[in-house]
Formats: sequence, C-alpha cells, structure tokens
Amino acid sequence: MDNALKATRYLDFGHPSIRDFAMETAGSGNDVSKAVRLYYRLRDMIPYSLNSFGVREELFIASNVLEAASSFCVPKAILLAASARAVGVPARLGFANVRNHVTSPRVAELMDDDIFRWHAYTLLFLNGKWVKATPAFDQALCDRQGMEPLEFDGKHDSIFHSYGRDGRLRMEYIDYIGEFDDMPYTTFVDDMRRAYPRMIEAFDPQGALQSAI
Repeated sequence: MDNALKATRYLDFGHPSIRDFAMETAGSGNDVSKAVRLYYRLRDMIPYSLNSFGVREELFIASNVLEAASSFCVPKAILLAASARAVGVPARLGFANVRNHVTSPRVAELMDDDIFRWHAYTLLFLNGKWVKATPAFDQALCDRQGMEPLEFDGKHDSIFHSYGRDGRLRMEYIDYIGEFDDMPYTTFVDDMRRAYPRMIEAFDPQGALQSAI
C-alpha cells in the first residue's frame, strides 16, 4: 500500500501546483467525498481531445497535465491518481484495450484497426477496497457525442461508456493490460510506437522524431 501513496516523477504531487489544487478541490470530509470531488473537477476541467495525444515524457507528468488546455485518457488518469495521493488517498493506474465505436474519421484513418490500446483509468482505495474511476471524457464531449458522462460515487467502479443516449454501442473493453503503482512509461511508449506510428506522426511530430533517435 505504501507504493500507492508515494510521489514519483509522473505522479509528482509534491509539486506545489498539484498539492494546492488537490487540497483546495478535495476539501474536508472522508476519503470518499474527497475522491469524488477530485474526480468531477478533473473530469470536466481538462477537456478530452485526441489532438493532445503524444508520447513525449512531459505529457505524462501530473503537474504538466494540470496546466494543459486539453489532454487524453492516460494523462488525466495520472493527474487524478497524483491528486488523490496528495490528500492521502492511495491510488494506482489501470490500463485496458478497448474498442471505441465513436472514433472520428481522421483518427480512424490513422489507425490500422479499431482497438484503442492502453485506455487508462484510476484505481482509488476507498472503504477498504480498490474502486475504478475514469475521468477521461468530460461533460461537454459527452454532450457532443450523445453519451451520458461517467458518474462516480466512490463505491462502485466507473470505467466505460457502453451505450449512448440513442442506444448505440459506444465502447467495449477487449482485455485488461494491468494495474501499476506508477506510469509504466517505457512499456507504454514502445507499444504506442509499434501500434500507432502514423497517429504519433500526426499528433506528436516531436515525439515521432524522438522515437527515431
């Protein structure tokens, strides 16, 4: 459990901006109420956008994510985990491969299949058990896509949008990759470079250049 409370390079909650944000947002109360407040603030404060996708290491450092104009699932899960640890709630990172049925045409053209690898969520230790929370998709995005935003009560897992308001399938989990005390950056990036070279080139040309060095 100690490892789920430590500061790391990626979950850098010792940074003043993370510490101040977490304390202000979480407020007082028990761990569940703190985690729920952090979840909703982070879900909607930073818009989800695959235009923010990349593999540069700085994209995955929580204090940088806090300042981002937009982000994607992995950095947002990192930020939630770091903020939770800042207020004493043990937190880990989880990853799964998913099939997303609402992919934009541009992204679909850059992928060789319809599997989104390393979709991220956050695990929070609340009331004696690990609970999954996914802060990726903000309210505004969900409204545009005709989906209900994921709610989180601190008691039940909240991990995926299965069906939209129109009854159409939106997302399905294919398999789980694993759960980690810290961001497994090297493994993640190696897999991204194998699976999505064209998407990295399109959205993160600096990261694509670094991968060739």
